[in-house]
Amino acid sequence: MVLLDTHVFVWLASDPGKLSKAARDLLAAPRQSAAISLVTAWEIALLSKRGLLELPLDADAFIARAIRHHRLTELPLSRELILRSVGLPDLHNDPFDRILVATARTRQITLISKDRKIAQYPGIEVIW
Repeated sequence: MVLLDTHVFVWLASDPGKLSKAARDLLAAPRQSAAISLVTAWEIALLSKRGLLELPLDADAFIARAIRHHRLTELPLSRELILRSVGLPDLHNDPFDRILVATARTRQITLISKDRKIAQYPGIEVIW
């Protein structure tokens, strides 16, 4: 299983050409499953509401359609993940990204992200 950063999820759903070849190849691999964290839905809804992300549908419909279409798993949030995200080194100030890093570390799964700051965290594999 691989975990998608928020921008990767949005691009997968709306403009897959923005994904790197490595990301596209990994997502297309036989028997590869992909997931998003519930924090991704939260981030997308906030960005859309603030006018920082333009979507072809309202955020709820966009997210639901993309999850169904790409057969993604939704990973829950937990107090443990939140606390682990706070305990990470201060390489990144974005709480959403810190939760994604904590999720990838806890579940020992690869994170697909273009964000170079995320790739600096020890204990996770990041593909771009």
